[in-house]
Amino acid sequence: MAHRRVCCSGGILLLLLLFGSEARIHKLTLNNETRSSVDLNNFGFYANGTLNVKLVSLRLPEINYTMYPLGFTLSRSRVNGVLSYTAEETDTCPLTVPQTTDSEPLLLFLIDINNVTVKVMGNQDNLLIAKPKAGRVQLRDWSSRSHGLLTLDQMNPMTLALDKVNGSYSFSFHIVFSLLAEGPYTLKFHYCRNKGPVKKLPYYFSVEVTEKNPGGYLSAAEIPLSRLYIGMAGVFFTAAMVWVYTLMKHRYSVFKIHWLMAALAFTKAISLVFHSINFHFINTEGHPIEGWAVMYYITHLLKGALLFITLALIGTGWAFVKYILSDKEKKIFMIVIPLQVLANVAYIIIESTEEGSIEYYLWKEILFLVDLICCGAILFPVVWSIRHLQEASSTDGKAAMNLEKLKLFRHYYVMIVCYIYFTRIIAILLKVTMPFQWQWCYEFLVEVSTLIFFVLTGYKFRPASNNPYLQLPLDEEDVEMDEVVTESGALEGISKVKKTCNGQRPKEST
Repeated sequence: MAHRRVCCSGGILLLLLLFGSEARIHKLTLNNETRSSVDLNNFGFYANGTLNVKLVSLRLPEINYTMYPLGFTLSRSRVNGVLSYTAEETDTCPLTVPQTTDSEPLLLFLIDINNVTVKVMGNQDNLLIAKPKAGRVQLRDWSSRSHGLLTLDQMNPMTLALDKVNGSYSFSFHIVFSLLAEGPYTLKFHYCRNKGPVKKLPYYFSVEVTEKNPGGYLSAAEIPLSRLYIGMAGVFFTAAMVWVYTLMKHRYSVFKIHWLMAALAFTKAISLVFHSINFHFINTEGHPIEGWAVMYYITHLLKGALLFITLALIGTGWAFVKYILSDKEKKIFMIVIPLQVLANVAYIIIESTEEGSIEYYLWKEILFLVDLICCGAILFPVVWSIRHLQEASSTDGKAAMNLEKLKLFRHYYVMIVCYIYFTRIIAILLKVTMPFQWQWCYEFLVEVSTLIFFVLTGYKFRPASNNPYLQLPLDEEDVEMDEVVTESGALEGISKVKKTCNGQRPKEST
């Protein structure tokens, strides 16, 4: 009962985290925050994309605004997450970046007790819509002074109105991106008083951020993902149907693990369908529809667990080399499967948590560490199977068969290593070097490599009478009896009947 209560509590917590997420319409509130820099969001803007930022409330202790500036930076990234302006050293405040000749666009919104000063750096002709400070109209290229519409370029600092009510600061601005300035942008809030090895002063911070592209709320790199996922779902579903047809055709050679592989393929297809629906609603509504999102997370959890269970069972040689798991192999399952569930829960929490919160980075680190441990641990069963076959090939009378299986397991070991290496390292390196609008290709490469891995695994372990993996007796007692009879030399000339993998029952001499 206690275990059931824990599961229910975990499920409720997960749903609360999910329902609290606003996806591309971000609402972030931080209490007693002490970080000097808060990453609010990363987003890829096309031409005519818009960014709306509303500082709802900012409460902080009295500081020297000249010595310790605070405010927002909006910087274009050259690659994903790597800023053009690298003033992120430990003792340097990003809000004090000197004017440079660099053409990369950068906007600084400096907050003091009276107003907000906007500094423009780099080449950009974006439109800024904001409320100017009363009596301080210094801006040129106005289209409508009443609405505060101006074109950004490298001019004198601009001054915006800052509201202050009961010690709480608030203001807002709206940016329309031009063709010249399109790209991936990073929005951050900086409180330079807490930068460096000093006593941290807590502050209260509440902000609302909304990003849009002409086609919807998705970032430039995410726009094709809905179509990509539904297309790959069709491919995985087709592959699953072909696999089921193969199992039905060779039903006398089918093991339970073959049906587990079929369940994995169908679960993967269903997960991709819900993932596609999730992205569709984020693009149109700015946030996921809770019911569809929950279905995606459930199938994602199930798919991750099935994948590692299947890989671990195949790696141990269960049903292909032996029928019983050893104690150390059972321990691998007891460790890897819960870790894999934890990794998927971490992924779900990351997806449903605002990027600026501390929990986001904590769970991101947990996800990376757990996924790395699972990928390393899943290789141990394959290594153990290889050692088992090596020992068996030199001790029993079936050396040729064991050597053939040993060779196949070595190939499968290489397949697993290549799959993990590509999806965890190579694909990520490709992602950070691609242009921002092509970074969706990372997801495409991961899905295609997963499909190839599934197909190759199915081909190697396909049910067929001539498959070296499946040329095994169906009963472990038959193997033991063979060894006893051979060693004792008794019952010589007596025949016994043994059912083979293809369903025939030939008479064998013992």
